[in-house]
Parts: sequence; structure tokens; C-alpha cells
Amino acid sequence: MRVALAGGGTAGHIEPALSLADALRRIDPGTEIICLGTERGLETRLVPMRGYELGLIPAVPLPRKITPQLLSVPGKLAGALSAAGDHLDRIQADVVVGFGGYVATPGYLAARRRRIPIVVHEANPLPGLANRLGARLTPHVYTGHPHTQIRNGRFVGIPLRRQISTLDRLAMGDKARAYFGLRHDLPTLLIFGGSQGAQRINETAFAARGAFRDNGVQVLHVVGPKNAEEPQDLTQDGIPYVAVPYVDRMDMAYAAADMAMCRSGAMTCAELTAVGLPGAFVPLAIGNGEQALNAEPIVQAGGGLMVHNADISVEWITDRLIPLLTDTDRVVAMSEAASRMGRRDADMELAREVAAIARGERPTPDMPIPADEGDDAFEDDGKDLR
Repeated sequence: MRVALAGGGTAGHIEPALSLADALRRIDPGTEIICLGTERGLETRLVPMRGYELGLIPAVPLPRKITPQLLSVPGKLAGALSAAGDHLDRIQADVVVGFGGYVATPGYLAARRRRIPIVVHEANPLPGLANRLGARLTPHVYTGHPHTQIRNGRFVGIPLRRQISTLDRLAMGDKARAYFGLRHDLPTLLIFGGSQGAQRINETAFAARGAFRDNGVQVLHVVGPKNAEEPQDLTQDGIPYVAVPYVDRMDMAYAAADMAMCRSGAMTCAELTAVGLPGAFVPLAIGNGEQALNAEPIVQAGGGLMVHNADISVEWITDRLIPLLTDTDRVVAMSEAASRMGRRDADMELAREVAAIARGERPTPDMPIPADEGDDAFEDDGKDLR
């Protein structure tokens, strides 16, 4: 089996692709895999680090508005199509799986020209432009959010690293707390804001240190690499507050915590529910409201709570979050609710589908772009080729 994975730029596109690659190799260790990416995305570091081949193609962002830059898009897209096609020809790809991002559109179109089956995975509730186009080229469309509106979409969840999806938080709890220098007998809050941290969350959490201390809540705070160079132990009166630039072992961080205060990106929501960790979600304020949509089903199911970025404050932490953290019964109930929302096996479910499609066991009818919908496929939604 020879598989091309197209999804670059951000960890939200790359990590699910790599988790799928790992699952495909578990099904068939001889599977040949190439990941299509650009020179400027995180894939240049993440893909080789996981042991997979990276095939570079030019990035083709679409301007958000009608500007003279649009004139350069056809030429750039032609170059990206050619480069993507060369990679597909070289490995004689049996299937192309796209996760969105700059590289997905050239990957889809190059596969279409070669009549290679296409699989689309859309992690977000609001599909990006690239995947909306891809969904018009194939019946094989899978989603990571139960309410995603995309043609032919079928909910499977988001492929996760086995380190996360197989985590037993309760069994690992004491070991994880010792790993970070935390006590085993205190309620524990994990704070993080994504790969670069989140300024609003960071500032509010540091301002609430006294409230955490006075209520016996210990904190593991991942501030982001741009906000600190070395770990800091800010323990007061025997109540640990550990601030670190980044964490290589998020499984250990999740195991150490009773609750997380964090953004609500698609990957974060998928990981928290998979491990059964309740979230106090602070959706990213910019964009199209996607992060709030990610967290809404979890909050409605009782697996978390949500506060808008502008409303998070020391008072909110003191009045809402700390009373919750110190109520063991409520935390346990929220953990169970979050776990019921989780999908631990999305990587293997999607891998089995991809393998069947590559073997020709799933029909792929001829699907030309309908004349009355082709323009809509390229309608700008403010995401570029996300």
C-alpha cells in the first residue's frame, strides 16, 4: 500500500496525518507513506522527527479579498500541482488523504488528474476551503466533529497519538505529578494555550496565583516557549505552581491534572475528551468562532465549561473555576461526561477505511464538480486554503 498524506502548516493538520500514518503502519508495516508539505510549515520538523518522508511542494495561499495578488494564484497553483503530481507518480500512490492546509488543494487536484482515490478528513466544525473543494471530488469524507457540515461527511473523530489515546489517567496520576514536581494530594489545574501559549490566559493565571494558593489548588502552567526560557517553581506556602515553557509529554501533563484551562482547538478538544479530562475552555477570540463551536458539545454534555476570552479574569477563576476544582464529586462527574464524548480509536477506524479504499474495496464513482456548485467550492471563507 502506497499512501500520500496532504496536510501541512499547523499542528492541527499535521498531527492527525501522522497519527493516521502510524495506524496504517500498524495495519501493514510495509505501507509506503509520503507526507506532502511546504518549506515554511511545522511539517519540516514534525514529519522527519516521526520517521516519515516529506515531499515538498510550493505553498499556494489564497488572498482573503479580491486583490491584484489573485493574478499570481493560477501560476503558483500550477507549480504546486506539478510538484504534488511528481511525488504521487514517484511512489505510485494508491490513495491520497488530505487534512486541509496549503498543500491539500494541490494534492487533491493532482490525485484527481491521475484518477487516484481521494480521502478527505475535516477536523473542524466549519470546513476550510481546501476540504470543501476536496469533498466535491470524492465520496470518502470523514469528520472530526459530530456537527461538521460537509458533503458526504461521516463522523469518525480525530486521529490521535497512541501516547494520548491509550492513556490511563488514573493509573498514571501519581507518577505524572511526581514527574512535574507536584504533590499527589492536591487538586491540580493544567493551564496551556497551544504551542505558543496564550497571553490572556497566561496573564490571568499568574494574577490568580494567590487565589490558587489560598484554596489549596496546585498548578502546572505551560506558558509557551516564547514566554519563558526555563521552568519556574513559583511554590508558595507549600502549594506548587510550576511554570514551564513547553511540555514534550502531554500525556503526563494530562495524567497529572484534574482539569485543564486552555484554548479549544479541535485537537485540544479531541485529546481532552479521549483522556476524560474536563476543560475550562477559553476560545480564541479571533477568527470565525470555530473554537467555541469545538467546545460547545463538550460543555453541553457536562464535560467542561466555557468562558469568552474577554471575560476570563481573576474573579472568574475565584468564583467559578476554583470552587469546581475543589469539589471532587463534580470533577469526577465532568471527567466521566468528557470521556463519553471522546473517540480513542479514530486513528484505526480511519486507517481501516483508507486501506480499504486503497485496495479498491470502497466504490469511487466518477464525481465531476457540479456546474452550479463549482464556483461555491472556491468561495472565500476567510481561511485561505486552510
